[in-house]
Amino acid sequence: MDQVSWIVWLILSVIFIIAEVFTLGFVLFWFGVGALAAAAVGFLGFGVGWQFAAFAAVSIALTAMSRTIFAKYLPHREGGAMKTGMDSLPGKVGTVTGASKGALNEAAVKVFGSTWTAYPIDGEMELIEGEKVEVVEVKGSSIYVRRVTNELPEWRQE
Repeated sequence: MDQVSWIVWLILSVIFIIAEVFTLGFVLFWFGVGALAAAAVGFLGFGVGWQFAAFAAVSIALTAMSRTIFAKYLPHREGGAMKTGMDSLPGKVGTVTGASKGALNEAAVKVFGSTWTAYPIDGEMELIEGEKVEVVEVKGSSIYVRRVTNELPEWRQE
């Protein structure tokens, strides 16, 4: 069994690496590399115990190292992740395409090619067609906006 055990590890390595293509976790690849290390130990003539120890040590070490590297350098959910869809709207500037109407000053605002039902954040101001507004908040399928002023910030005025 010791003479062919390295072939079994080699086949197991290939199976793990191919299986990684069909999963999202990026864990099976490290087990494939561990099985490859066990195959090398078996090829050198060491027993099954040493082969399993090499498999376990390499697999666990690579999995632990990759998790710490991924956790350190890849963005997290809390604040570093790229925002997409409606999560990316706050802070963006849009154009009022339909003036305010009704008691709530409901208007239509176009942001990135999509038209949204918009309400002024303070509830009092009217939105005029053609003016620029900044998205402050998204609630359901509506956005709350404030008028963008054309004034320079204090530090830029002289």
